[in-house]
Amino acid sequence: MFSSLDGRSAIVTGGSKGIGRGIAETLAAAGVNVLVTARTQNDLDATVAGLADQPGRVSGLATDVTNPDDCRRAVETAVERHGGLDIVCANAGIFPSGRLEELTPDDIEHVLAVNFKGTVFVIQAALPALTASGHGRVIITSSITGPITGYPGWSHYGATKAAQLGFLRTAAIELAPRGITINAVMPGNIETEGLAEMGPDYRAAMEASIPQKKIGTVEDIGHAALFFASDEANYITGQTIVVDGGQVQPESLMALEAM
Repeated sequence: MFSSLDGRSAIVTGGSKGIGRGIAETLAAAGVNVLVTARTQNDLDATVAGLADQPGRVSGLATDVTNPDDCRRAVETAVERHGGLDIVCANAGIFPSGRLEELTPDDIEHVLAVNFKGTVFVIQAALPALTASGHGRVIITSSITGPITGYPGWSHYGATKAAQLGFLRTAAIELAPRGITINAVMPGNIETEGLAEMGPDYRAAMEASIPQKKIGTVEDIGHAALFFASDEANYITGQTIVVDGGQVQPESLMALEAM
């Protein structure tokens, strides 16, 4: 039986949709008070209203993670509303498609700013509060794309997801004396608005390439994040967990056909 997280405080960046909303809902269902951040106030309002019946209090704050001042404001708001900060879920991310020969400097910088710099900025801002917590937890949403797999059009996205893991391993060493753990969840294909936008052909092809023959849910990622946030995970840091239905396991399509 896991220890209770009831009454603890969390920030989930990019928490108004998709995986971020799934993480926020899973934490709130466990009694964690959650500050959800995103760029669009209407999306935040809809998420807060949709999660109003959870045991943990959920509130929103319009935030641009590429702005360090916004990240500091988010931390200050969480501390003010919840009395402290115990958990940071660095989830905000974008995945625009662009072939290598077409990428502009602005394309590359935009993805780098949101996915990698935004991760670093919110963690930096949270360090004093997480240290004061006595059981600080950082959970990064990375991906199988970049660290393990590749997909045409996502070279810049994949690079940022791999960068998060390079950051993670040294950050784990630096944060250990503060009593803070930092780990990452690496999702495969998950049922989100972004996946729906890829169209039915993409979905069918992905389902065919996953041994479990199904797309994951945001709750699947939320449960992995919840574990990393728990007291039971206090001796785990600098680690990753792949949540992909076995997608990265087959060495070829022949392996799936042999099933």
